[in-house]
Amino acid sequence: MVDLSTACVVGVDYGTLSGRAVVVRAATGEELGSAVHEYPHAVMDRRLTAADGRSLPPDWALQAPADYVEVLRTAVPAALAAAGVDPADVVGIGTDFTACTMVPVDANGTPLCELDRFADRPHAYVKLWKHHAAQPQADRINELAHRRGESWIKRYGGLISSEWEFAKGLQLLEEDPEVYDAMAHWVEAADWIVWQLTGTYVRNACTAGYKGIYQDGAYPAEDFLAELNPHFAGFVRDKLEHEIGQLGQRAGGLSAQAAAWTGLPEGIAVAVGNVDAHVTVPAADAVDPGQMVAIMGTSTCHVMNGETLAEVQGMCGVVHGGIVEGVWGYEAGQSGVGDIFGWFVDNAVPPQYVAEARERGISVHELLTEKAATQAVGAHGLVALDWHSGNRSVLVDHELSGLVLGLTLSTRPEEVYRALLEATAFGTRVIVEAFDDAGVPVNELVVAGGLLKNRFLMQLYSDVTRLPLSTIVSEQGPALGSAIHAAVAAGLHPDVRTAARAMGKRVVAAYTPDEDAALRYDALFAEYKTLHDYFGRGGNDVMHRLKRLRREAVSAATADAAAAAGSDAFERQAR
Repeated sequence: MVDLSTACVVGVDYGTLSGRAVVVRAATGEELGSAVHEYPHAVMDRRLTAADGRSLPPDWALQAPADYVEVLRTAVPAALAAAGVDPADVVGIGTDFTACTMVPVDANGTPLCELDRFADRPHAYVKLWKHHAAQPQADRINELAHRRGESWIKRYGGLISSEWEFAKGLQLLEEDPEVYDAMAHWVEAADWIVWQLTGTYVRNACTAGYKGIYQDGAYPAEDFLAELNPHFAGFVRDKLEHEIGQLGQRAGGLSAQAAAWTGLPEGIAVAVGNVDAHVTVPAADAVDPGQMVAIMGTSTCHVMNGETLAEVQGMCGVVHGGIVEGVWGYEAGQSGVGDIFGWFVDNAVPPQYVAEARERGISVHELLTEKAATQAVGAHGLVALDWHSGNRSVLVDHELSGLVLGLTLSTRPEEVYRALLEATAFGTRVIVEAFDDAGVPVNELVVAGGLLKNRFLMQLYSDVTRLPLSTIVSEQGPALGSAIHAAVAAGLHPDVRTAARAMGKRVVAAYTPDEDAALRYDALFAEYKTLHDYFGRGGNDVMHRLKRLRREAVSAATADAAAAAGSDAFERQAR
């Protein structure tokens, strides 16, 4: 028998730029030690730096899977050392990942990019969640689904995203059929890392439902896939379909190889994989219907449980048992949040602001927030659209782009920064209202992720949404959530709900709406909604046209460069 009072579990959170491991006391959720490993190759969105450095087209985002294994080799042992616990007391490990992040592998689970013959082929690498280059394929999937009256499309708010498994898989087939043919499995990174830990491939129910169009025990039919592309007909049967593990279940035991990597005991429980957002819900002890958990980082994912099945406009999906067993789990999201703030700081802040922040020993983000907070609501005269990385919900359109309206020669950087903060809050309000309108009421907004450290931003979100805003206690919500699932997989708690009560924590109503600010934000939100519908619902498709012009220009420039390189090589040979 395992002694619950001394038993520990490990949670590993794979984010966009790094992986974090945390050692947790299984009885109470106390976090004993943690460590972070930055991915050496980060996100490859301009050049294939893991290979020959070739340029990548617009809207691509790739990663190197070897970076994920290094997290197990470095962050897990470092977290154990920081915790000062006996590895023998660790009885389980759980992991979570960004999604939809896809790995093309051979029959043994080896990523195709690690095979010499495919090392310089971009399509052989991991397609990160924010790889949006499959939008044309997503458009075709959506058009065909509606034309055929496919029932499953309603479970996804009427639109499939370019971020998801089928769109990315179809892009792979159509742009590099040789890599597609060599691929034995099209694997979510969430499942690939569990495969590395156990030696067994188990497909998790969360990504299968939300990202893989798996509903009521079935995927889209073969004749549907064939109509998209005859060579795509066998995609589910040949590349995707696999044994599905339920959340909180044991996927297998830790292999000898993974035990050597991590310093953990061989054979301990490895939990079925999960998604970073969904796994955070129990870490915040927010598993009840009406509690919308917003995991706010580079992007924001909104997840919540509901007692009934409903069709929510533009939701990313609804899956029975997709978050916890026995209820419907809903997902929505915003493709860019922290990424937008980071883009502004990196590209649009004058040197004197950077110097001031350095002299005061604070970040540029902190400086801009401090300056922005001194203004009254609406004093900047601006309104922005938060679509710098497209719109995930409720429009589900990654051809959309960012906008700031109202700029004058007297506009200050902190005013634009505040308008961008507000835009992301308005985007969340659109999502909340879509759920309310569909009969899935949101009563509490629970925030996790790095952005909750910005108190001004949190109050702004409460004012804009007119909701009490609670905050997760842990600074490592996804990793703690993975540890909670590990504890259940190891048999230390009977189910995720029970484990969440024991190990998860939040500060209830840490922020509440200020009525005066809320009224002023109502007026700004009305302007946001006008722009939202005009540019996002067909009033003016200029954003789509600009994206098309950009792709054409980049394609032409790339062709010219290739022709010039070929001409130079010919001249050298002639000499």
